[in-house]
Amino acid sequence: MMLEPSIDSLLKNINSKYTLVTLSARRARQIQDESPLLLERTNSPKYVGQALEEIYEGKLHYSLDEDALK
Repeated sequence: MMLEPSIDSLLKNINSKYTLVTLSARRARQIQDESPLLLERTNSPKYVGQALEEIYEGKLHYSLDEDALK
């Protein structure tokens, strides 16, 4: 069970639960494939937890590709 960062605090940075799940899963795969962390130190030993911490700290963002919707 994950306690920190809370879902409510994460939703302040990412406004959709679905986007949050997708973004954190993609970032976790990048971290697993040895992409460098965006934070100097994380509390979580797991990749998804580390990705969520990056989102919480405002280090990870997303943008909507308008051309992909056409």
